[in-house]
Amino acid sequence: MSLVERVRTSIDDALRRLAEGGALGEAGPRALAEAAGAWSVERPKRAEHGDYATNAAMVLTKRVGISPRAVAEKLVAALAGDAVVQSAEIAGPGFVNLRIHARAVHEELAAILAAGPAYGRAAAATGERVNVEFVSANPTGPITVAAARNGVFGDAVASLLELTGHRVTREYYINDFGNQIRAFAESVRLAHEGAPRGEGHYQGAYVDEIARWLETRAPDPFAVDDAELARTCITAMLHGVPGSKTLPGIRETLADLGIRFDVWFSEESLHRWGNVDVAVEKLRAAGFLVDKDGATFFVAGGAAAAAEDGAQAGREKKAEGDKDRVVRKSDGAFTYFASDVAYHSDKLSRGYDRLIDVWGADHHGYIPRMRNVLDALGLPSSRFEVLLYQLVNILRGGELVKSSKRAGNVVTADEVMDEIDEAAGREGAGRDALRFFFLSRSANTTVDFDLEIAKKKSLDNPVFYVQYGHARLSSILRKAEGIGAFQPAPASLDGWAKLDHPDELALGIQLARWPDVLAEASALREPHRVVFYVQDLARDFQSYFTRMKSDPVLPRDSTRADAAWAETWDHEKTTARLGWIRAIRAVYAAALAAIGISRPDRMDLPQATEEEAIT
Repeated sequence: MSLVERVRTSIDDALRRLAEGGALGEAGPRALAEAAGAWSVERPKRAEHGDYATNAAMVLTKRVGISPRAVAEKLVAALAGDAVVQSAEIAGPGFVNLRIHARAVHEELAAILAAGPAYGRAAAATGERVNVEFVSANPTGPITVAAARNGVFGDAVASLLELTGHRVTREYYINDFGNQIRAFAESVRLAHEGAPRGEGHYQGAYVDEIARWLETRAPDPFAVDDAELARTCITAMLHGVPGSKTLPGIRETLADLGIRFDVWFSEESLHRWGNVDVAVEKLRAAGFLVDKDGATFFVAGGAAAAAEDGAQAGREKKAEGDKDRVVRKSDGAFTYFASDVAYHSDKLSRGYDRLIDVWGADHHGYIPRMRNVLDALGLPSSRFEVLLYQLVNILRGGELVKSSKRAGNVVTADEVMDEIDEAAGREGAGRDALRFFFLSRSANTTVDFDLEIAKKKSLDNPVFYVQYGHARLSSILRKAEGIGAFQPAPASLDGWAKLDHPDELALGIQLARWPDVLAEASALREPHRVVFYVQDLARDFQSYFTRMKSDPVLPRDSTRADAAWAETWDHEKTTARLGWIRAIRAVYAAALAAIGISRPDRMDLPQATEEEAIT
């Protein structure tokens, strides 16, 4: 049971005693049952108001017919002597601010150390079976920075779902069918022939690179029709051109971003195996298709509603923006919409409890269309979610970067990661920077990503600052181990007693928030909440570290120069503090891992000495 759950239990018990004793009037027991789950335990807006606050009195007041302040007064009295809540006081009209016993915080710290990486996680396979489909960029070019944001966001959501007990499948839908694929194959063929490419063709320098590479292959890849050439080109885009910086392959780029998929699903296979025909015929049999002007349309209200020109059903459908959608064109070709119908039908048929798609914000209008289709197929659209994300602006020193040095007409994720890796002198620095910056804002917010800031090896760089926090915690523990005079953590609960500084206890309560932060970020599909949380941890520990220079965690080198230092040093306090630091590092590492950012144990800060970094 987490600390906040223990606080809630204390309040529950206090209210139950009040209700059973008649202090809440005749309606007390019934009111308490009705209000179960309706009141909250949250952090106050200002830290000086307490560790937690509850609105229980405000929720109960109308049900029991007693003023909120009177209910709050009774609750405060009932909490006196509680093992978890040390003190309670009324705020405003009836909110109650709470302060927690140091021993309750110590118990939570011991629980964190005992659980290790599992702290805050739900048991595996206790939730839904979820399919998360993301990126799914057309395989007609390298992964752009915008597609990378889709990937990082989708991957982080999938990770949060896994950590909260869900069984997750990560899926990439390969759009390898239709006009864009034909245009791509034609573009590569024209590049091979040295012919100019028209307005409807792909112009990037990477197209010429594919053509040059294919020219080295045998048998001749160009001695085939466009359909066969298209398959060859898509394979090259997915798996890459050996040795190419521009075209390492979509799979490799995503792996470099820390993203690996369980399923790569081909759109072309839906047509090849007749899945599109089957799905469309299901819609026809259910009465949701009409034929007009030689084409076939999906009608959200069904064919009967379509026949009632001007009827209420038709008016409501149009008011919601659900226009009739073409499924098969007059030339007999299926539309992309038809492929999506078959694809989502296929995903649901695989037994998932929930489908989550990650789309660009410009696809917002497509959502009701897909919900209507799923309803028409008899599949519960309530099991279908779409997560939208905004675009990314790449800046260099505040100036917008509009094109890539390598590909010419797009800014690729590979180029950005390589530039940051080179500046940081560490492989993976670019991945960490992209993931951190993309996840540090709500998906509904446009991200301005400044390369010059991301490349800095200083605390001005937010990802460097957060990672340096983990490295500093590791450094303290490493130095403690080197000194060899301290236990790594208290052996019993009584051993935590000297961890009593207000900042230390406040940080302990902050650590206890992790299970709730994780659960909330997962439920709301908002990974940025984890970024905010770990930034708070980094800031709070750094603030403590700066203020406690007169009372350092470990003896300085100058202190240990005295042969008798160990006789006067408070070993019990240091042992408690080391256990506290281990708990901070455990939660810190878990939060960074949840969003796919590495946890370095060593980092160089150019302006800091080793003594400044770890004492």
